[in-house]
Amino acid sequence: MNGRHWYIFSYDIRDPKRWRRVHRIVNGYGERLQYSLFRCRLTRTQMEQARHELEKEMGEEDDLLVIRLSSRCEVMERTKGKRWTDPPPRFDIV
Repeated sequence: MNGRHWYIFSYDIRDPKRWRRVHRIVNGYGERLQYSLFRCRLTRTQMEQARHELEKEMGEEDDLLVIRLSSRCEVMERTKGKRWTDPPPRFDIV
């Protein structure tokens, strides 16, 4: 294993200028899923760096939720114009 884990970042920033700065930071670490929802695959060091950068930009009234997904989590998504994606199989049938 390469020491990377999947994280979900979700934020609610009250000021448009701070929102743009926070958006730019999180966008640099991962993939935007929705307006203020991102999926990031990070090492522990990258996660700490992201938290540090975000802490400097966010105000007291702003909210941030970070969820670390375990290796047992199954992620399925349905996007505009596409069908549900199936999670990858956990084993091969021979």
